[in-house]
Amino acid sequence: MSTTSAESGARGRTRRAIVSAAATLLARDRRATLAEIAQAAEVGRSTLHRYFADRDELVRAAVEDSLALIEQAVLDAAVDEGPCVDAMRRLVTGLVATGDRLLFAFGDLSVLEELPDYDDRTERMVTDLIERGQAEGVFDPEVSAGWIMATVWAMVYTGAEAAQQGRVPPHGVAAHVIRTLEGGIRRPDAGTPATRWTRP
Repeated sequence: MSTTSAESGARGRTRRAIVSAAATLLARDRRATLAEIAQAAEVGRSTLHRYFADRDELVRAAVEDSLALIEQAVLDAAVDEGPCVDAMRRLVTGLVATGDRLLFAFGDLSVLEELPDYDDRTERMVTDLIERGQAEGVFDPEVSAGWIMATVWAMVYTGAEAAQQGRVPPHGVAAHVIRTLEGGIRRPDAGTPATRWTRP
């Protein structure tokens, strides 16, 4: 291996460590300082500035990297393959696994608006899955695909937040989300919605 390649590899690892630390810390506290991020990445403040001139540049890099990881989770879920219910379960499991990256990327939507080349391919893939499920009679056709998608994202976000705050064990988040998504909040033995909710 050449010296140049080794240096390039080392620089790449350092940059990834800084970006990852930024996303993790900022997901928990948007006020985290560059000094705190450098400490979490185990680099000096001067080293951080050799990679990122200022906070805005670092935040942008962390957002772009987080979106790429989220998109990869959707791709890995192969949402266009197999039964729709199984695909949705894979999707939820994959998104939950992104954890802090999802919380960071979608915790402040104004950051996404500052990305001129932002193309939410993941949204289109999820919409296609939902519409396929509706066409096959698996997902509720009485509500829009947009509504179902927003519900999925909201529940995944809430689950990731619950894990971050210690309210739900990380390994149990996906199961919580899937159970609620598929069954709603009504107990399986609670009778029909009309019996359960109609006032006397």
